[in-house]
Amino acid sequence: MKYDVIVVGAGPAGIFSALELTEKTELTILILDRGQEIDKRKCPSKRGLDCVHCEPCAILSGWGGAGAYSDGKLTLSTEVGGWLNGYVSNKELADLVKYCDEIYLKFGASEAIYGTENDEVNKIEKEAALAGLKLVKQEVRHMGTDKCLEVLKRMFNALENRITFKPKTDVKGLIIENNVVQGVETTAGEKYLAKYVIIAPGRGGAEWLQTEAQNRGLKTVNNPVDIGVRVEVLASAMEKLTKILYEPKLIYYSKQFDDQVRTFCVSPYGEVTTESYDGVLTVNGGSQAESKTNNTNFAILVSTKFTEPFKEPIAYGKYIARLSNLLSGGVMVQRLGDLTAGRRSTPERLARSIVQPTLKNATPGDLSFVLPYRYLVGIREILQAIDMIAPGVHSRDTLLYGVEVKFYSSHLQLGDSLETKIKNMFTIGDGAGVTRGLIQASASGVIVAREILKREKSLVI
Repeated sequence: MKYDVIVVGAGPAGIFSALELTEKTELTILILDRGQEIDKRKCPSKRGLDCVHCEPCAILSGWGGAGAYSDGKLTLSTEVGGWLNGYVSNKELADLVKYCDEIYLKFGASEAIYGTENDEVNKIEKEAALAGLKLVKQEVRHMGTDKCLEVLKRMFNALENRITFKPKTDVKGLIIENNVVQGVETTAGEKYLAKYVIIAPGRGGAEWLQTEAQNRGLKTVNNPVDIGVRVEVLASAMEKLTKILYEPKLIYYSKQFDDQVRTFCVSPYGEVTTESYDGVLTVNGGSQAESKTNNTNFAILVSTKFTEPFKEPIAYGKYIARLSNLLSGGVMVQRLGDLTAGRRSTPERLARSIVQPTLKNATPGDLSFVLPYRYLVGIREILQAIDMIAPGVHSRDTLLYGVEVKFYSSHLQLGDSLETKIKNMFTIGDGAGVTRGLIQASASGVIVAREILKREKSLVI
């Protein structure tokens, strides 16, 4: 039950730590995850059934983490996807992004890249500026949910005989002596000991990490709270942008409240999906590499930076999501035209919509009963701005699903190597609040692995 390194969480951050360590050392590595092996991750909603709130959620937990069922976008930029530039230089981060991208290519990621700077991209940037939007220029490699799963399976096959992987293992807490990490204890009472512990809990484990940090007296810092909706439009309305950029990353500041409002996780020709966080149902989206729908969906998130005495950003996001669940019995959907007219959507009004929902079990309702007024104002304003460069986005038939919440709203105080105040304990990835995307999550795993390699240089192959 003793290992050199324990990794809590088998998402991209944890996987890349293991890939880097097994490539260059013979350290014994244990990866624990509360979810299943990748081939056993079966979500009822993927088979057209209602979400039954599996515990843990098969979309979020297991080998590959939430990344396994994401859109599979690799954002090849240092400007978006996380906050690692607060720990390493921009040059180091750029090198890490390139390094991780090459590993994804090695395991079968697509060669195609969108958003390479050219006259068309520059034209969109100018049009966006005139509409009050900032286009964040970035290169994106899109794998698609189906190809992303294949890549993660290949990574598991490469690691299978070099690590110990224990799925369906829920970590209860950390074992710490004299401010030095010693290992972890599971909810089943098992104790696993190691010199190094890497905490990579993913979005599904963000609240657990926050609670564990508070119990250990570790100070957490609040990131902005990101709450909003998943927007669904005809793919043709966004094609001008998605054909060139794939993921148009647009930032806007609301006129009335000066809140930052942004697009996130654009899924061209994709479908709206659900995720369950401890019984709280939220929305997301994804695109397949092969199979396509007639719609494009994307998140609009309003970022709010709360100040003292507010200390529970994840609890706040879950509260908003629970309210939507309470009123709709699950996920709520509303036509933009109905929201503007101050009325709820009904099945009859939804049936007349040009945009037909890809999430079939969403309940027509009224999001004004769920989202705070300032959030709705920001969402309306950015949709009107996007409509200036992509006519048809601010349409009465545009669908809004609620709510979308990103649970990376706090992080621990960390050193440059992502080490906590507890010696030899590191936190990485989206759940640790230092990243919010596949590439930077993967890069955070490499950062920690390389720090361990430095400390164990006598064992490097």
